[in-house]
Amino acid sequence: MKKPIAILCLVQFVDVLGVTELLSAAPRMLVSVSAPPTWAPALLTAYAMCFGGLLMVGARSGDRFGHRRMLLGGIGLFAAGSLLAAVAGSVELLIAGRCLQGAAAAISVPASLRLLIAATPERADRRAAMSSWSAAGAAAGASGFIVGGALTQILGWRAMFWINLPLALVMAAGVTRFTPRTPAALHTRLALPSGLLFSAGVAGLVLGASALQPPGHPVLGLAAVAAGALLVALVACAERRLADPLIALRDRALGVGAGAAFLNTATTSSAMAIATLQLQRVQHLSPGAAGLRLLPISLGAIAGAALAAPMLRRWPARAVIALGLSLIAASDTGLIALVQARWLMAVPVAVAGMGIGVSSVAASAHGTDVSEALQATAAGAINTAAQLGTALGVAALLLVSAAGKGAALPLRGPALGWAAAAGLALAGALAIAPLSGLARASLRRRPVTDRRRRTSSALTRRAPR
Repeated sequence: MKKPIAILCLVQFVDVLGVTELLSAAPRMLVSVSAPPTWAPALLTAYAMCFGGLLMVGARSGDRFGHRRMLLGGIGLFAAGSLLAAVAGSVELLIAGRCLQGAAAAISVPASLRLLIAATPERADRRAAMSSWSAAGAAAGASGFIVGGALTQILGWRAMFWINLPLALVMAAGVTRFTPRTPAALHTRLALPSGLLFSAGVAGLVLGASALQPPGHPVLGLAAVAAGALLVALVACAERRLADPLIALRDRALGVGAGAAFLNTATTSSAMAIATLQLQRVQHLSPGAAGLRLLPISLGAIAGAALAAPMLRRWPARAVIALGLSLIAASDTGLIALVQARWLMAVPVAVAGMGIGVSSVAASAHGTDVSEALQATAAGAINTAAQLGTALGVAALLLVSAAGKGAALPLRGPALGWAAAAGLALAGALAIAPLSGLARASLRRRPVTDRRRRTSSALTRRAPR
């Protein structure tokens, strides 16, 4: 792999790793800063909330002020957020540090993507670089559980933040030395008001869902959810009227890719968050042991990302996305039965990793199948959808899991949360690749085979004996 591609994929890996690395460590972190468990959803989603909410503003900032300059600034801000979280003595400061990290990732990821595109002018090289980019993100999202758990167990949870400081130095040096400069376009519309309102709307949805968890503040939570939904709807309506919207989902392929990216993370990050809390609170495992139980998701994600490329050569991207989401649905269902079965739990966890690996690469390939001028914007929208999936999925399904504990239902607590995640993934698979669409795809291939067979038979009959 070329040095510019390697360093830019490292930026992607570190930034996406930050989304999930706290999942194994969150219970111990809350105890350390004397915070009640009700702060868990806010702590777990603060990073992804700021990452997803500000990502498109970060992309526009890179267009306007220069991607290399913004990437170096984002790396510096990421280091500052890590330092604040590392020394935090209260949950409020800890969440503030996570928000700074998420905002920094929102600046860094689109800038590094634009630099990756600039470093690969040849179409074949660019396609390979984009595949590496998608695989790095999928592997990072799936590896956060074990990385966070292992560091917390061995060195303490603050090590997750201290280690980012030397990593930031390595990334800044690599970007300065190996990446190309790109011109700034000062006429670019920054769309800062829309971006901030969108981020505020997402924050209202996530924090409102957190406040609804018992024992919480139901009135305040409902008000925050309603305000957040209203802000997001207003921004969406206003942006639809613009020729140059903040998040352009008018292209059908991009809309499908972004929707799949949202479902991928909403149904896996939430399921793994529930599993982590279950393993530590109910089975009383240490963060390292809980992370080890979730290690198969990382291995499965790497395998799934590797299998996605040959699948995409043979099948339509929508069919591959549907297959990945179906695997996620099967995994979430398997967790209901096997979470208490010790090491048998590794089976559904590995299946979840394979599903997100397959579906993430296919969603990126399908969503970025647009004109070259829109590829970077499309990739930014897909990243935005993935981070919002984590933020909203974790908040919503933790709420479902908590609300179902005392209900007279066949499934309660974590089982209800996993069932909801499985249903969401399966519904997405059916919506993205309906059976009629798959049948049409297979029928389109049959005439080619039949023609080849008829041609072969005709040549055989005409051949001299």
